[in-house]
Amino acid sequence: MGPVDVNGDDRLTDDGVWFRVEEPGTIGTVRRATEQLGVRVGLDKGRVDALAIVVTELATNLVKHADDGLLLIRPARAEKIAGVELVAVDSGPGMADVAKSSRDGHSTAGSLGIGLGAILRQSTWVDVFSTPGRGTVTVARVWPAEQPEPIWTAGISRPMTGEQSCGDGYAVRVVDGRRQVLVCDGLGHGPLAAMAAQAAVHAFHSAPVGPPSAVLEYLHRSISHTRGAAAAVAELVPDANLVRYAGLGNIAGFVADGDERRGLVSLPGIVGHQRRTLRDFEYPLPDDANLVMHSDGVTDRWRLTDYPGLQRRSPQVIAATLLRDAGVRRDDACVLVARTRP
Repeated sequence: MGPVDVNGDDRLTDDGVWFRVEEPGTIGTVRRATEQLGVRVGLDKGRVDALAIVVTELATNLVKHADDGLLLIRPARAEKIAGVELVAVDSGPGMADVAKSSRDGHSTAGSLGIGLGAILRQSTWVDVFSTPGRGTVTVARVWPAEQPEPIWTAGISRPMTGEQSCGDGYAVRVVDGRRQVLVCDGLGHGPLAAMAAQAAVHAFHSAPVGPPSAVLEYLHRSISHTRGAAAAVAELVPDANLVRYAGLGNIAGFVADGDERRGLVSLPGIVGHQRRTLRDFEYPLPDDANLVMHSDGVTDRWRLTDYPGLQRRSPQVIAATLLRDAGVRRDDACVLVARTRP
């Protein structure tokens, strides 16, 4: 995935913050930042204590077992409630049997062997995907109560090496029953690119109800004061098993269905400055298929079939795995995954 230069808890935002976790001294820093976020989103003391255990075990596992270990902490929000999501990724040796590694007493590093088991017990929801020789992705959520809703989409982004702000963004909204997602890439890098992406996300949330092309047209009018962005909007229609899609610029979109991967059409242009007549394209999206959208900070040479079992993991785990392995070091990067059925 490339280095991420984040070394404190003063940059916690709704997009979260990445930590490189390689030394034991980092564990306390990550724990304190996570506890701070838990208090900020309104978790009670018992859930904050559980959160502290989860993040400590995740960070400890990265120090002990991982190569290129990174940990993202960010808010997790649903209707009227909020929690914390932790995403741990590495390129280490991986696990041949996640279920066996989850049992207390099992260890490959001479420890007590309670780390993964503690993560499973203290989290509200966990998903783990590991491939021997390629690494592990673990996503854990701590909510005030039960997991509030099925997870049908998730996105993840990170800034290019040396930057603190990310010019890539994503967003999700459900309006009048329409499930719509956005991926955008502000032109260039740094704060001005991030400003363009944030403006696109804000406009997406405030756009009138309409098909993807109409939403994209609204974004085009709304962010003309910025340097502009590439953007794509998709609408999932579960009852018809299809996705409607409209894109402008170099946002990549694919329907990954088993061994098949179909590219989606984006038109040339810059949202906010230069566009053609926008139109919607429709594509089949079966229940077991994944919609994958990403910025050009992610190469398009990935194949989900290269990761046996990944296609039916959670959208968070799929997105984090692709970001880890296909993310370009010298660019901001963003991946969003969605499906018609959770």
